[in-house]
Amino acid sequence: MFLAYLYMPFENNNDYFKGRGAQVNTHNKFLKNKYVTEHIEGLDEMLYENTATQIIETFPKSIVSISDSPDISFKYSINPYQGCEHGCLYCYARNSHEYWGFSAGLDFERKIIVKRNAAELLEKFFNKPGYKPMPIILSGNTDCYQPLERKLRITRSLLEVFLKYKHPVSIISKNNLVVRDTDLLKELAKLNLVNVTVTITSLNESVRQKLEPRTVTAKSKLMVINKFASENIPVRVMMGPIIPGLTSDEIPALIKAAADEGASEAIFTLIRLNGAIGEIFSDWIHKAYPDRAEKVLNLIASCHGGKLNDSRWGNRMRGDGKVAESIHQLFRISVNRFLKGRSLPKLSLDHFTPAAGKQTSLF
Repeated sequence: MFLAYLYMPFENNNDYFKGRGAQVNTHNKFLKNKYVTEHIEGLDEMLYENTATQIIETFPKSIVSISDSPDISFKYSINPYQGCEHGCLYCYARNSHEYWGFSAGLDFERKIIVKRNAAELLEKFFNKPGYKPMPIILSGNTDCYQPLERKLRITRSLLEVFLKYKHPVSIISKNNLVVRDTDLLKELAKLNLVNVTVTITSLNESVRQKLEPRTVTAKSKLMVINKFASENIPVRVMMGPIIPGLTSDEIPALIKAAADEGASEAIFTLIRLNGAIGEIFSDWIHKAYPDRAEKVLNLIASCHGGKLNDSRWGNRMRGDGKVAESIHQLFRISVNRFLKGRSLPKLSLDHFTPAAGKQTSLF
């Protein structure tokens, strides 16, 4: 059962949804029927294009997701939100919104599913008989510090549980809201229980505004790196995803900028346009960058065996071919030049204390 209500209305213009990433609501492949606009002069054509953002509450029975994908370095992850207001065009999480009955397009950005009982479920997870601690990723699918977090504070409540149980956690975000929780992160860092990955896709503000319209600026993200480095909270930069022909030329400058602010490491992914994302991204780039749209799409395809859709294990996030290899080489050279000798410390598993949590529950 879902509870839905409106949050922060948004106005659009007739030709382009400013402040949104996707410009279309793609058809959900799991649904038999779909809306179509046959007569633009009709009175009901906007019934399925409500531009307000909705909060949709769900009450899951578990909060920790388990993955055995060979392409990712973590097994456990937590996503307190499904859907994301940031509106990043390239986000692979868009496809997962279809499992909830929504579109991977505009719905992903304005129908946000929230899990208010996340902290309570995490505490139950830690108290399972025989549980052995293993680093848990906060995010992994959608950003745990997207704008709604400022009001709902679900991610902060999760960090309070991580600190209470002295359990290792890794955070991925592209929002400077993460700085709000510096007090908790500093305490976790003292026991080597946390690291933070800050995602920066482009230093070009014009590109950023179109590609991920509701994220903060690259300058603000670099300030997050500087803040955490100065507080001895391990932090690295994720250049993700790299888009050949659009952001790939920024690799050296971006890594240098992150290194100058104190980043300990840099990682990256190469863009892939699986499922509905191919249609969403193709529609967007023809509207946002009509002069280079076909070139960018062809370069992306050249990295994935000639297709925009790439589901091959081991290749889907790295790409292959000459263009992909040139990106890998430029990234390696840049890291060696600006981040040589730096690395994130390994998270500790030695401080986990489930017994203390059982004595006095937060809930």
